[in-house]
Amino acid sequence: MSWNHNGAGQPQMMGIEYLDGLYSYAMVLTRNHADAEDLVQETYTRAIKAMQKLRADTNIKGWLFTILKNIWFNQLRKRRTTPQLIEIEAGDGIANKIVEPSKNSHDLYVSKLETEQVRAAIQELPVEFREVILLREYEDLSYREIASVLHCPVGTVMSRLGRAREKLRAALSETLKKTDSPSVRDTK
Repeated sequence: MSWNHNGAGQPQMMGIEYLDGLYSYAMVLTRNHADAEDLVQETYTRAIKAMQKLRADTNIKGWLFTILKNIWFNQLRKRRTTPQLIEIEAGDGIANKIVEPSKNSHDLYVSKLETEQVRAAIQELPVEFREVILLREYEDLSYREIASVLHCPVGTVMSRLGRAREKLRAALSETLKKTDSPSVRDTK
């Protein structure tokens, strides 16, 4: 990712390669498609306005995620008097629609079911755990980059990630127990 630092004010690339990641992170925060789209749009709008102030060695990906997080916090402060929770529709992403030709239909079904279970378990986590899981596991940000985005120490990131993974393991283990339990059989 490079930005034009010659004063012309136009980016050579608009950071499109980070669009999906920013949208996923926005979905974790907002749990609403329209709000997530608005949040990403506002992120790019602010980034374009501020790009002339960037140094050449700036971590663009981390910078964009930080902008998004700050916009979200500002929106939360404004809405503090009327909180609103909206459920996310799991399995609505394009990644779920890609079919691997090497898998048979049963394997595809099991894979889709597992993906849905993981997504559902992630959505049940508190927001501080959801966001750290997304930023580390899906966006592959380093601990330092996550700490910068979340405005917390690296140790806190590591601690949250450990607790998030443990909660996720426990939730998925519980889900597995429910699906493996024997069904009620007729005893005639």
